[in-house]
Amino acid sequence: MKLFKILTCLFLITLNLNGQQLMPKKGESMDKIVAIVGDEVILKSDIDGQLYYMTQMDKSLKLDDKELRRKILDGLIDQLLLVSKAIKDSIVISDDEVSQRLELHIQSEIKRFGSESRLEQVYGMSVPKLKNEIRDKIRQNLLVQTLVSQKFADVKVTQKEIDEFFKEYRDSIPKLPPSVEIYHIVKKVGASNESKEEILKLAIRVRDSILAGGNFTEFAKRYSGDVGTANDGGDLGWFQKGKLFPEFEQAANKLSTGELSQPVETPFGYHLIQTIEKKTDAINTRHILFKMGESQQETESTINFLNDLRTKVAAGAPFDSLAKIFSDDKETKSFGGLLGKVSVNELPENLRNTIINLKDGETTEPMIYKSEQNNKSYNIIYKKRSLPERFASIKDDFREIEQMAAENKKRKSYEIWLSELRKELYWEVIDK
Repeated sequence: MKLFKILTCLFLITLNLNGQQLMPKKGESMDKIVAIVGDEVILKSDIDGQLYYMTQMDKSLKLDDKELRRKILDGLIDQLLLVSKAIKDSIVISDDEVSQRLELHIQSEIKRFGSESRLEQVYGMSVPKLKNEIRDKIRQNLLVQTLVSQKFADVKVTQKEIDEFFKEYRDSIPKLPPSVEIYHIVKKVGASNESKEEILKLAIRVRDSILAGGNFTEFAKRYSGDVGTANDGGDLGWFQKGKLFPEFEQAANKLSTGELSQPVETPFGYHLIQTIEKKTDAINTRHILFKMGESQQETESTINFLNDLRTKVAAGAPFDSLAKIFSDDKETKSFGGLLGKVSVNELPENLRNTIINLKDGETTEPMIYKSEQNNKSYNIIYKKRSLPERFASIKDDFREIEQMAAENKKRKSYEIWLSELRKELYWEVIDK
């Protein structure tokens, strides 16, 4: 079981919902404190709410299951211990991060229940009220996920540990599904020197117009290539220190409140930045983005470059060597563009047929690639080999077994660490 699956079990969102709390027995109060963890309390209704939620998800679970109630209480205690540790370690989660995760959670719940109205029916409240109810829980989850990631990010396994793990668990590892081992090379659509110069001149002209009395908001709506903020006048809102591009953040921090920057270059293009407000660990800005690499000529140049690489691969050049030299994907470049062994059923729908129809050793034509930074990019995908359904082996599935062994080591370390936290931090069960 992966460590973050364990965390998911701990962080089922507990809600006190109208009409969904378990009714108290005769003579019993509606709610009471069950446990104390640091400065926080766990209420009977917290357990009732989570128990109700779990029984809705799994009809085989029973509301009167005492062992299940004990496990829920233990999970809530562990959650609050981890939250306390995260706060003690000065981990901070921004409001923007909370809002983004909250929106993802709500959309996931709508998808699970089929519609927004069904979601509201199950939870007994409107979506806006639901968001308000669970915002603090989302923040707690992010605090703990960050804490655990930092704690176990560097856990590695030795060859000996991998061999010992495989020897112990090989009979319990389920069959691996049919899969393909694939690699890719990503190329961003880059701007020519002439194009960059023209974009820079435009940014300077717009800056001069704003300084002469022009309206920043209107210029952002007209010129900004950041579609997410253009209609809001380029408003980026608050960002924690270290969350923006270093070039952008450094320039923004040097500005006085209301001051307009010279054009600042980042991987997105040129920015005109105006700092609205600053704090010690955060900054509030707005910007106008002048994007680069958008012309037809630049796009065609990138596609032609990738086609040249395809020709080299077809002639016998190692794909992974070319990826290490030419790919713009930082996450896979050093691994020769390796995307891993991907289950056929888990391939993106728009790629599945293309990859399946490739012969081993063949490469796709250049395709549009959506990068995290939203730069216009293209990639080619190389299918090294197809693998049938099989039992895992050290020879063919070393990386997958290595990951399993690492997750197993993390899980065991996590359990030991959590046990130590129970000794280090204050908690007490009041009502058993």
